[in-house]
Amino acid sequence: MDSEKQLDLERHEDISQDADIRKNSLAATADDEAAKVLGNYDGPLTWTDEEEKKLRRKIDWRLMPILCMTYGLQYYDKAMIGQAALFGLTRELDLSIGNRYSFAAAIFYLGFIAGAYPSSLLAQRFPIERVASATVTLWGICLLLTITCWNYQSLYAQRFFLGFLESGVSPMFMLIVGSWYKKDEQAFRMGMWYSLTGFASVVSPLINYGLGHVNAALSPWKYMYIFAGSLTTFWGILLLVLLPPDPIRARGYDDRQRYILVARLRVNNAGVRNTTFKKSQAIELALDLKFWLIFLIALLSMIMNGPISTFIPTIIHGFGYNTLDSLLLVMPAGAIAGSLMLLMGWLSYRFSKYNIRTWLIFGTQCVTILASSLLWKLDRSDRGGLLYAVYTLSVYGSGYAVLMGLCIANTGGYTKRALTSSGLYVGYCFGNFIGPLVFLEGEAPVYNTGFTVTTITASIAALLVLAYRGVCIMDNRKRDKAGTAEAFDHAFEDPTDKANKQFRYVM
Repeated sequence: MDSEKQLDLERHEDISQDADIRKNSLAATADDEAAKVLGNYDGPLTWTDEEEKKLRRKIDWRLMPILCMTYGLQYYDKAMIGQAALFGLTRELDLSIGNRYSFAAAIFYLGFIAGAYPSSLLAQRFPIERVASATVTLWGICLLLTITCWNYQSLYAQRFFLGFLESGVSPMFMLIVGSWYKKDEQAFRMGMWYSLTGFASVVSPLINYGLGHVNAALSPWKYMYIFAGSLTTFWGILLLVLLPPDPIRARGYDDRQRYILVARLRVNNAGVRNTTFKKSQAIELALDLKFWLIFLIALLSMIMNGPISTFIPTIIHGFGYNTLDSLLLVMPAGAIAGSLMLLMGWLSYRFSKYNIRTWLIFGTQCVTILASSLLWKLDRSDRGGLLYAVYTLSVYGSGYAVLMGLCIANTGGYTKRALTSSGLYVGYCFGNFIGPLVFLEGEAPVYNTGFTVTTITASIAALLVLAYRGVCIMDNRKRDKAGTAEAFDHAFEDPTDKANKQFRYVM
């Protein structure tokens, strides 16, 4: 058989070593559930490249539409406040006084911070599809309850609990992608579902503009929340049936397909699923410099998300456009952002052997720095330049999609990986909490203070990306010099990336 048709085991690993992994010695000592699948399989140990490609396509079609739909709903729901503000929400709930509107946007992310780690622990301990279904259903109900808010204080409470409930989605999705795909495949799949933050912004203005003109008993903005809350609740219930859990328990795969699904993930050196919380892995994460660099990159870059998710309609309105035009002009920004998230993920996948992920993140940060500077310094009469800046402001989001994949690919140990995905999201949330607060109500629609802060923080984040790359290079060189080559002998023993000296970091 042509060797090109054989599975590429990365670094020319001999696939016959899987026989050792699946025999009793490993099955008895490893507590990663993947070892049980390998230990119980008695068929041929080799498979063709075409077999793997066909199986990967099957995974994509079963998994990615569900993740994309769920994340699209999440962004649609959490960004609703920015569009509802144009249709009476601000006036009716007294949000125009001081920084009440900014805090209503920011407090959502305090809820995110409070809920991120509990949701990850639940997702590790219990079937992830059940946790995801319950989470989405409850947040849909909470979104519906927005219409019961009667003042800004009640909106604060609702927004906090909405954030608390929505917080688990991204960390869970990062774990799901890490459990189904190889390292070089992950960034593109992360980009697929994360791109819905942009594409949802293309559709939502049209829906909300139509709902905003409903002439009935309730205020227009309430119909926006009724529609979104009902749709989300219904989708949450469907997730219980639709969402494939992990390669070990997913339905629709025979024994050979399940074996390939699991065995091909050896190259991740990170295991597949482990329901045991390991305190030692949590301590290691707390002392890991690479994690804190990624945490700070997420925090500083996401301060930019304040104007994008909450203030963009108001900023565009301030250029002199009416309400309808302001909503419609949000749409190109969403299309550009979504397309770039897919493009950056694809580039990471296509050129994975060149270690370009950190360069992609750095490049997107530079584009965002330029856009923020233009919105800070350009004359308000330069509509063309201002709109260009608005449309390129969210380019950092495509870098963040790559960062999520990088974070998972560079973390070994299931507990550590679960906590890392949540930790990254806590950084994301802190940035999103700070962002709206630096956009001062009295400076609308120019927001000089806000764009001064975002220009500086995006610049620091760009420098930290380079620092992260440097640390990964140094760690890889140390392991090479120590004489331990990259290999996958301990892939399903649930080692951490630091403990497993055969692990190599991608950049």
